[in-house]
Amino acid sequence: MGAGSFGAWTAWHLRQAGLSVRLLDAYGPGNARASSGGESRVIRVGYGSDEVYSRSALRSFPQWRELAAETGETLLHEAGVLWLAREGDPYATATLGTLERLGVRPERLSPDALAARYPQFAFAPGTWGILEPKSGALMARRAVQAVVRRAVQRGVAYGSAAVAPFGGSSVTTTTSGERVSAGAFVFACGPWLPKLFPDLLGDRIFPTRQEVFFFGPPAGDDAYAPPRMPAWIDFGDEVYGLPDLESRGFKVAPDRHGPPFDPDTGTRVVAAESVDRIRTFLARRFPALAAAPLLETRVCQYENTSSGDFLIDRHPDRADVWLVGGGSGHGFKHGPAVGEHVADRIARGAPGEPRFAFTTKTAEKRRQVY
Repeated sequence: MGAGSFGAWTAWHLRQAGLSVRLLDAYGPGNARASSGGESRVIRVGYGSDEVYSRSALRSFPQWRELAAETGETLLHEAGVLWLAREGDPYATATLGTLERLGVRPERLSPDALAARYPQFAFAPGTWGILEPKSGALMARRAVQAVVRRAVQRGVAYGSAAVAPFGGSSVTTTTSGERVSAGAFVFACGPWLPKLFPDLLGDRIFPTRQEVFFFGPPAGDDAYAPPRMPAWIDFGDEVYGLPDLESRGFKVAPDRHGPPFDPDTGTRVVAAESVDRIRTFLARRFPALAAAPLLETRVCQYENTSSGDFLIDRHPDRADVWLVGGGSGHGFKHGPAVGEHVADRIARGAPGEPRFAFTTKTAEKRRQVY
């Protein structure tokens, strides 16, 4: 249940393991309400000292590339990912160490080198950088739809259906009344998980409203598109962005968690004060875009766990029900590795990752994964 990045790749890997698979989604793969919808998502390897996610990204990269090669679609732009760091920044220093340990070979850019290579930015004094040259951006909606099409071609049965809140029986019921039976149920429903399991996950998965802005670069100016502009992460301001990909606009988005949000009924129009705030940031960090036209806005959602770690575990009372979610704003890129992990657990009885366990998810929000 759920045809986003986690659910679609899980269906693919379960089918590859020889199982009969049916994939359901309420609104369709990459739909406008989904956390896996939208124009683009950053794909990176750096995670501070959280090597479990760096290794997951490294497992996912070749599968995204294989999918792109097989479909002939442009799903991945290797524009690079630039981390902006301050002097003495422990997270950036740990990121650099992890990348080097895993053989990623990042570039460390001094403040002078950073300013010389990326004059589009107005960096705060003392800012240095880490560049992942082979990382970049995934075209989210297009990519997750491609996963579903390929899975269907290999024998996965896909259908559009909304699942009713879980009732604890040996079957799952859709909102239209269809009863679905299976040897195992995988609920990879993102921000819908607390709605489907209100007693279990209502205070452990926190959907939040997240706003995204696309600005128009000056006519004839390629300074904000690859290869001159990478994807970038500014931890000091909790803002990230992607270059002008396929002429859709320069993407800027706050990474800090927004207010609670209902993925079914929440209003997806940004407020005027939100535009003012992001323009203030834009004027400070990208002065040439201070008056750039706002081409488009989006409202999506994160589905955060208490720490930002994924939730991949059995239902505590049902051995045939699996809970897969908690992407927490950074999960899309990991779809291939998550699907592989879930399939290994279901089809082969592989052990789980302790950090993904249900018992580690609490009602107290202490974000640790970025």
